[in-house]
Amino acid sequence: MLTKKSRYNKSPKFETISDGTVVFNGLRSRQIDAAVGVIEHEVLAEDRLDQLARHYYNDDRLWWRIVDANPHFSFGPEMLGQEMAGRVILIPKIRE
Repeated sequence: MLTKKSRYNKSPKFETISDGTVVFNGLRSRQIDAAVGVIEHEVLAEDRLDQLARHYYNDDRLWWRIVDANPHFSFGPEMLGQEMAGRVILIPKIRE
């Protein structure tokens, strides 16, 4: 069950086969829109996604917005760490 504010609320479910069989009882990937109104953040070796979300949004649970704004990374932890220090990632403006 999804909460009202879940980012997966608009994600479509997997379709059933013509005989009504459910192949997979889950959701398809959600649509990720282009980031609007971004801030460029220079990565520090000690940065963590939850801490960046706390800093920019005052809510550490919104770390996924930062991941969404940087689609050239396969997954969040790739964006941070010693090897990324000095590189720039995008921090999107919070949507109202």
